[in-house]
Amino acid sequence: MTAEPVVMDGGDRRCVQLLIELRRLVEELPAGTVVHLIATDPAAPIDLPAWCHLTGHAYLGPVPAAERPTYALQVRTDARPTQPRSPWRLSGS
Repeated sequence: MTAEPVVMDGGDRRCVQLLIELRRLVEELPAGTVVHLIATDPAAPIDLPAWCHLTGHAYLGPVPAAERPTYALQVRTDARPTQPRSPWRLSGS
C-alpha cells in the first residue's frame, strides 16, 4: 500500500516563497515521501523541476486530473541542502 502524498497548497504565492516553504517542509519528511505542490504561479512548472535538479529530490511532474495546477516530487535521502532563505542556492555557496 502506498502512502498518501503530502499536499502543500501554495495558493497564489510566488515561486520564491513557495521554494522557501517547500524546502522547510521536505526537511521534516522521510525519504520516499511524495509531495504534491499546488501552485498557480506560472513559473512553477519551470522552477520546481530546476529546484529538484539542484537539490537531488525527484521531480515527478504535473499531477494529472488535479483541479488546480499541481506538481509532484519525491523526497530523497541524498538530497543536497540549500540555504534557508535562498533555497535556490546550495548550502556553502
